[in-house]
Amino acid sequence: MIALRTAGSRGYADHGWLQSWHSFSFADYYDPAEMGWGALRVINEDVVAPGEGFPMHGHRDMEIVTVILAGALEHRDSLGNGAVIRPGEVQRMSAGLGVRHSEFNPSPEVATHLLQIWIRPARSGATPGYEQREISLAPGATLLASPDGRDGSVAIGQDATLQRVRLVADEIFVPDLAPDRFGYAHLISGVLETGDFPLSTGDGLKAHDAPGLRLTVASAADFLWFDLPA
Repeated sequence: MIALRTAGSRGYADHGWLQSWHSFSFADYYDPAEMGWGALRVINEDVVAPGEGFPMHGHRDMEIVTVILAGALEHRDSLGNGAVIRPGEVQRMSAGLGVRHSEFNPSPEVATHLLQIWIRPARSGATPGYEQREISLAPGATLLASPDGRDGSVAIGQDATLQRVRLVADEIFVPDLAPDRFGYAHLISGVLETGDFPLSTGDGLKAHDAPGLRLTVASAADFLWFDLPA
């Protein structure tokens, strides 16, 4: 099966300094039909105003991956890590037994645009950890996260992979999705065609037991592709 999750149907919160779109139930947005997809629990698209951010707060038992689309984000955590994340870099924080962190836009002038992703770990109570990598985006599919950190990706505590796919018009992406796996596409920009419906910027595509799935690029497209367990 495949199903469309339109950008306009996502949850939305405007906090003044933060605009946030939730692909799945999060904070005050609750939809019992949108509690995640397989091990994928959260995709939040956030725009953080200059000089603003999230004060110190806690997480537990979640693999959190942050992808910066524009601007920068300054991270500090209770493990002693401190870093600024920029486009072309990927951050992974394994919350495990518990970790606290803050995230702020360090620029006084430029907003930060990011995607934050939460994936349920394969086991709870793991040792917390942090990783940040610069990952060059080549044409086609680039691996951002994997269980073993292969090909320069960040390593997450789950049997899941995350790719960023950048294609030009008329190119086709054919996911190698096993019948028992859950696939999810989040379109950052562009237009994709599935044969059943188009996807536009901000849309998501759920896939499960979907043999022959092909994503055709109608105009230059940039999207995330997740391959996940249940």
